[in-house]
Amino acid sequence: MPITLTQDAVDQFHNDGYFSPIDIMPESEAAELRGRLEAFEATQGGKLDSVQRNKSHLLFKWLDDLIRDHRILDPIEDLIGGNILCWNTLFWVKEPQTPAFVSWHQDVTYWGLDGGEIITAWLALSPATVESGCMRVLPGTHTGDVLPHEDRYDDANMLTRGQEISTPIDESKGVFMPLKPGQMSMHNIRLAHASMANQTEDRRIGVSMHFMPTQARQTMSDWDSAALVRGNDTFRHFEHTPRPVGDFDPSAVTFHDKATEAVRRVLYQDASKNTDRL
Repeated sequence: MPITLTQDAVDQFHNDGYFSPIDIMPESEAAELRGRLEAFEATQGGKLDSVQRNKSHLLFKWLDDLIRDHRILDPIEDLIGGNILCWNTLFWVKEPQTPAFVSWHQDVTYWGLDGGEIITAWLALSPATVESGCMRVLPGTHTGDVLPHEDRYDDANMLTRGQEISTPIDESKGVFMPLKPGQMSMHNIRLAHASMANQTEDRRIGVSMHFMPTQARQTMSDWDSAALVRGNDTFRHFEHTPRPVGDFDPSAVTFHDKATEAVRRVLYQDASKNTDRL
């Protein structure tokens, strides 16, 4: 069955810059995906390396399958049409009782993407509650000028440069987006968002998938890659990522090395230092 958005949901996304939650899969299925991730983590000390967090659909076949799943793509198509690229996939893991946080920021300031509505879809693989540090957003900040940012390099900040909006934020206007495992949120990459530390005894695990119409461009690099996940791409502004035939498929891993280095150059362009968080 297709998962389609109501007109009210579409209107909210365009007016406020986000919509949440969307029921994507049963909690049992989300738990299975979490199990796959954690089984791999267990083979290398219990966590992903920083580079493995990025463009992860090139490493894990189950994640490449997920970005092509109609349950994910149907609501995306309702917002941007049927020709869809997935630019990136990122795992977001906050360990229990740790200070890791995400500062208030707008992704558009450092991703280099332009052309049409670009959407982050965030799927919960474990409970994302206020206590565990779920995402919160500032409705309406996706319109108008991009806010000024400053690189602060806080050790606990999960962002590459610790980038943070440098003008005062009215925290009272922030909206929390809690998710149960198997639920998904969506937000425009121009929307200001943040998340607090995980104060619970469980890991907070999610995966973000970044979708865009095929006319989108990378403005900060001569080369970038994206997966064509639905429809046709007549623009070819991005090299299409290969589909892995299994986890850590050698040809996909080779492409992953090139693709993550391209993203690194974009994210750290003009940065004063590299924190090696990617």
